[in-house]
Order: sequence, then C-alpha cells, then structure tokens
Amino acid sequence: MNRLVFDIETAGMDFEKLDKNSREYLLKNSETDEEKKEIKSKLGLWPLTAQIVAIAVLNPDTDKGAVYYQAGNEDKKTFTEEGIEYHAGAEAEIISLFWKAAEMYDQFITFNGRGFDAPFLIIRSAINKIIPTRNLMPPRFSSYAHVDLMDQLTFYGATKRSFSLDFYAKSFGIKSPKDNGVNGAEVGALFKNKEYEKIARYCMGDVVATKKLYEIWRDYINIA
Repeated sequence: MNRLVFDIETAGMDFEKLDKNSREYLLKNSETDEEKKEIKSKLGLWPLTAQIVAIAVLNPDTDKGAVYYQAGNEDKKTFTEEGIEYHAGAEAEIISLFWKAAEMYDQFITFNGRGFDAPFLIIRSAINKIIPTRNLMPPRFSSYAHVDLMDQLTFYGATKRSFSLDFYAKSFGIKSPKDNGVNGAEVGALFKNKEYEKIARYCMGDVVATKKLYEIWRDYINIA
C-alpha cells in the first residue's frame, strides 16, 4: 500500500479587510473586548476566514517528500533540502500540487487530519475551484484509507482526552518540531513577516513527527 503523511499550515485573513457584514457576523456573540480579540485570533482555524500557506507531504516508506508553500510575491525557485523538495506558489497552485501528489497514494496519515487538515483542504479547494483527487474523509471508524492518529491514540474518543502532537511526541521520545522555536499559533505572524521558508520547514517538521508517531502506533498499538 502506498502511504502519504501530510499536514497543512494556515494563516487567517486580516479582520479589518473583511466586509462590514462579515465582521459583524463573526463578532455578534462577543460582548467583551477579550471575546472579540479571541475571535480575531481564531480566523486562521476556519477555511472561510483563512488560507492555506503550506502543505507538507512525506512518503513514510522512502522518506521522500515535498513542501508546497506560499511565498507572497517573491520569485522563489524550487529547491531540495535533505531529500525534501520545496515548491513555492499561490494558494491555488500549492493545493493543486498536493492533489496531484495525493493521486498516487492509497492511505493517508495525519494527526487530527479528519478534524482539521482534510476538511480545510476540501473547502479551500472548492473556493479555488479545484477538484480533489482522493477522498480524505472516508468513514471514520476505519484506518484503511485515513489513519488519523488523534483518533487512533484516543481510541476514537474512548479515553475522553486528546493531547497535542507536541505532547505525544515528547511522551514517546520523538523530536517535536516545536523544539525549533516555532508553533502553529505563530504561523500567521510569520506569514505576515514574510518568513515563508520558516513556515515550510516547520510544516515538514510536523509531518516528520507524525510519521514517527505513526510508526509507534503501527508497531506497538495497532496489534491485530
């Protein structure tokens, strides 16, 4: 079976650039300044108020992969680093590159991919008028086509508590991408500051950690 690990990074839109009705809709249930600030800080979590700025993919059997990332208006050439190809482009282009790569795989491996990455990709693809090449949201209670490690490590919610990828990585002795000083909450600011390659490398770091966590699940937990 051909497997692909993937992860995305997103950046919220500028709240003040949204139209008046949209701003009012988002804040309609916020009464305090703190509540309004919290809503604005979450724009990067919703595909209708954010864009995809990086998508990292990795074949766990060959350790070959790629990162498709946005680089603003900068003229960035494709380059390779430690076996990983980096391709810059606009959002529609990087989404198209992902679906082209995904076409060659039968099983997808993520961490919280069913809860975030896959739905986000599907909605942003529709907004950009791009047709997906694979179904990333098959029936939940099966790991055949999509191994979402958050589902698997909580036994589909039976443990009543889930942890972050960073927490799981540290618990299982895996190097966390956050050890390099970046976390997902900072992606929006990094994108605004044009630190595009930093985002791309962080995204690939998440994928490498997910791959290693998958190997723990495969070898010690998913026992038939």
